[in-house]
Amino acid sequence: RLFDAIAAVAQPRLGEFNPQNLANTAWAFATRAVDAPRFFDAIAAEAQPRLGDFNAQNLANAAWAFATAAVDAP
Repeated sequence: RLFDAIAAVAQPRLGEFNPQNLANTAWAFATRAVDAPRFFDAIAAEAQPRLGDFNAQNLANAAWAFATAAVDAP
């Protein structure tokens, strides 16, 4: 599956993602209802220490994605 392949390639590179990249990636996976809890965990782990760098739209998109995916962030 395409989303599985994207997660496999993206996960080790999440440190290269800016806040918009992290939020948009989570949003895309949630929108398609992709079951990828480990990938969401990895996004959350990368995003949490950098939340101060997220603008309002990034925060809203990330919150929506995690709520829609029903993923409990670590």
